[in-house]
Amino acid sequence: MIKTTVSPQNLTDDFYLPVEYRFFHTKDEPDCPHIKFKYHNHDFYEFYCLVSGNVQFLIEGKIYKLRPWDILLINRREIHNTVIQPGEVYERIVFWINPDFAIKNSTPQSDLTWCFNASIHQNYSFLRPDSEVCVILQKIINRFERTLDYSEFGNEILKNLYLIELLVFLNKAMRESTQKIMDIEYNDKVNDVISYINANLTEDLSLDSLADRFFMSKYNLLRKFQKYTGCSVYKYIRQKRLVMAKTLLREGEPVLQVCKICGFGDYSHFIRYFKEETGVSPKQYVKIIQSEAHFVE
Repeated sequence: MIKTTVSPQNLTDDFYLPVEYRFFHTKDEPDCPHIKFKYHNHDFYEFYCLVSGNVQFLIEGKIYKLRPWDILLINRREIHNTVIQPGEVYERIVFWINPDFAIKNSTPQSDLTWCFNASIHQNYSFLRPDSEVCVILQKIINRFERTLDYSEFGNEILKNLYLIELLVFLNKAMRESTQKIMDIEYNDKVNDVISYINANLTEDLSLDSLADRFFMSKYNLLRKFQKYTGCSVYKYIRQKRLVMAKTLLREGEPVLQVCKICGFGDYSHFIRYFKEETGVSPKQYVKIIQSEAHFVE
């Protein structure tokens, strides 16, 4: 069973979202072959809620072992992956939200983007609602879903209102949560390496230099990094540099300058990696951003 809604515009790809939001409520039976995802990031915010299933979510060196109705709020900078164990019904609710939608519906007193950046403030992207909060959450999502089953006057307005209500609720729940964070596995040394990489993307980030800096053997660094992130050190660095590149391109930096700023030593390699990640060249990416920029006006 799959329910999906999008705004009237077309979706360019799974990395860039030229619509205000997309919604998925998907249920896979135990014998359904699950898609294996690669370690990736999006140019949009992601709300992920597990309804049922045996799932681990890897985000920036943390392994979240999810229970039903656990919520993850992921921003555009965070690289993540999903590990789905077979043999159980896997049901989830997902919103992809364009940051511009959250920004334009925020006020100086109420920043609706805050919950997606909670990992910066609170060092985690996770919300485990208690029973009372869970009931409210389900009611909001159910109201949103009911607007998908019919087409009546004001339907699009209601969908937007329910999504805004959800964002307000999530921000309040994240700010007011006093829960002790359980079921999160991480390694302090790997987190230190990740923090250093993220702060020094333009510097020498060779395996030798990282191993020396953090007093680890290359083998030990590779093994631990792979366990807690789901990818190699090299792929992580390349991915984060591409995240930085997309941000700079959205801000209007020339492609050649972006290549240099982001630490790519070879221009042709940068073009190839960027196209592998997004499906388009950097110049095409800029054109897409510019051509779709009007949709939130």
